[in-house]
This record gives sequence, C-alpha cells and structure tokens, in this order.
Amino acid sequence: MSFKSIYVPAQLLLAGITPFAHAAPLTFSYAVSSALQQSPELSASRTGIHSAQAAAIPAGALPDPKLITGLDNFPVSGPMANSLTEESMTMEKIGLMQEFPNSAKRDAREEVASAQIQQAGSQHSILQVDVAQGAALAWLSRYYLEQQLGLLQQLEHENGLLGTALQAQIVSGRTPLADVLNADEKQAELADREDQLQRDLRTATASLSRYIGADAQQPLVGSAPDLPVDATSYLKTLHNTPKIQAYNSETAKAKAELRAAQAEKNPDWSVELDYQRRDPQYGNMVSVQFTVGLPVFAANRQDPIIAAKTLDLTQVGELRDAAIRQQTNQLNNDLAEYATLTRQIERIDQRWLPLARQKVTLLNAGYSRGTSDSAALINARSAVLEQQIRKVGLQSERAQRAAALYYTFAGVQQ
Repeated sequence: MSFKSIYVPAQLLLAGITPFAHAAPLTFSYAVSSALQQSPELSASRTGIHSAQAAAIPAGALPDPKLITGLDNFPVSGPMANSLTEESMTMEKIGLMQEFPNSAKRDAREEVASAQIQQAGSQHSILQVDVAQGAALAWLSRYYLEQQLGLLQQLEHENGLLGTALQAQIVSGRTPLADVLNADEKQAELADREDQLQRDLRTATASLSRYIGADAQQPLVGSAPDLPVDATSYLKTLHNTPKIQAYNSETAKAKAELRAAQAEKNPDWSVELDYQRRDPQYGNMVSVQFTVGLPVFAANRQDPIIAAKTLDLTQVGELRDAAIRQQTNQLNNDLAEYATLTRQIERIDQRWLPLARQKVTLLNAGYSRGTSDSAALINARSAVLEQQIRKVGLQSERAQRAAALYYTFAGVQQ
C-alpha cells in the first residue's frame, strides 16, 4: 500500500474572493482570503498533515533485521575447559534474524496510518472554516459599527441643535428650563453610547488583526456582501460539513485499530540464519531456526483489547449522532433568528422609518407656517436617526448570522 499526498477536503467557496495580494484594499473578500493565507494555525495544521504522511511510509514495513553474534558450547569445566579448539561443538556464531508480523497486523497498521492522515486533513478543513468565519465576522462587526458610529454622531449633532433651539425658546418664555436640562442629559447619554461604540470598534479591529495582522488597521473598502442563506441547501449538506465529516476519519481510525487488535490473535513468526565456525579439524556449520508466536491466552490478553476497541468504535458512532443533532439544532436556531432579524429590518423599512420621516415632513411644514417649533422638528429628525441606528444594528446581527451559516454549510459545497 502506497501513501501519497492526499487531497484535503472542504476548500471554501468564498464569494468573490480574489488571490492574496500585498496591501490590497481591505474589502470583505480580501480579509477572508488574507486570513486563509496568513493563518499560523493553518500553517501548523498543514505541517501536521505532512507529519502524518511521513509517519505513514513505514507503517506496513517489516521490522529491522537483527544481527546475532556469539559463542556456543564453550567448555568451562573438565579436561577441555577454557579451550576453543578441543571441544568439537564449540563454535563462534554470526547470523541474522528477521521477524515477520502477520499480514493482518501489517495491513491494519497501514490502515491506522492512512486514517491518521485523513484525520489530520479533516481537522485542517475544520480549521479552514473557523479561520474564514472568524475573519468574516470580525470584518462585518467593524463595518456595521463604523456605520452606527457615523449615525450616532449625526444624532449628537441634532441633539446639539435641539439644545440651542431650547435655549432660544427659554429666552422667549416658551420653554421651561427642565427641557434644556433634559437635552443636556440626552447629550451625555449619547456621549456614553459613542464611547461604547468606539470600544466595540477597537475590539472588532483587534479581532480582525488576529487573522490578517497589521492590515486590519487599514480603512474598510466596499460594502458588506449579501451572503445567501438557503435553508433547503443547508439541510441537505448538514451531514457533509467538516465537523461531521471528521467523524468519518475517526470511524476509519477506530475500525483500523480494532482490526489491529484482532490481528494480535494471529501468530507472528521469525526466521534466523546462523553461520557457525569451529576449529578447522571439525568443519563449520550453518543453522536455520524458525520461531512462531503462540497467542494461546487470548481471553486475558487479546480479547479485552478487542472489546475495548469495539467500544471505541461504538462511541465514535454515538458521538457522530450527537454532533449531527447538535448541528441540526444550531442550524434551525440560526435560521429562525435570521428570519426574525429579516422581518424586523423589513418592519423598520416599511413602517418605522416611513412613519418617522412622515412626521418630519409634517413638522417641517408646520414649522414653515409657524404652527410647530424647531424643538419638535429636531426631535423628529433624531427619531429617524435612532431608527436608522437600530436598523444597522439588526443588519449587523443578520449579516454575521448569515456568514456563520455560509461558512459552516455553503463552504463545503464543491
């Protein structure tokens, strides 16, 4: 059985990803592709695959032969004591001994080694998904936080205008002082919100730098991708995700180890060839010796190991079933959350924002006719911005949910 470089599965279908290039604009595609190129975790994983491939080469080989040398039948008492020549059976010996493990054992060792290569490849595929998903989530988090920060700063400006308008109305006696204090409190609240957004933005940038290094400090370029969320397709590929596929290599390894344990019940054998030199008056000799193992106490030796390996194989199957249930549950939860976020965003677009803008239009017309004051108009404009900030927050949640689904499920479709 030969061992060649195996193909590592789960090459991610990264939407619109371009080849890695130095100092490219920090688009979503560049962030993900750069993360996959630069990841030290993936580099270490590839090294692990090469290590498993190298270790597999001698898996089915015979043990090294053994050199035998010695002195046979040397007299230590009697009239011929301490003589190399007087006793006819005294001889110097040199020989070779070769062990031959049974073929089932050697085949099983090759299967274990092959399964270990598959196992390393499966772990690499899982890590690919984790790295791509991590970079995607960090980029999306930063993108939407920057949008929220811009809208919040507009809201702070509007609130500043409100404070100015209220100060003017106090002079004319049309507004109580408490309204001005309320505006000042609102301004302090907005400052706190901005600090929190700035903190979250630094955190998102730091998270992105984990995947792409110093490039994370560059300005973001482009818009967030509209990653598809196909529930039907995801349910079909549920059993083909890297995390579930990893159990296939675990199963192969467990089966190979079981066969190796069963092979211990088959006898091994060895052959020894010796050349024996005696005194010239007697002549030299050649000996051939065969040795065969006798696994006659299997009940207390091989059978318990076989039982343990059988249970290990059963456990892998049970863990796979549990992983499928867990991933199915997670998929259904994520799809439900995605649908809820979509409805909330649509409600903002179709109801909340139109109502808020209609109110601004009415108050603006009233202000022009002198039937409404500037404070009410500014409050209405602020309400529009609040709805826009809320919408961006929901868009961020939905985009990150879509990215998590995409790289977990769509990323395995070849």
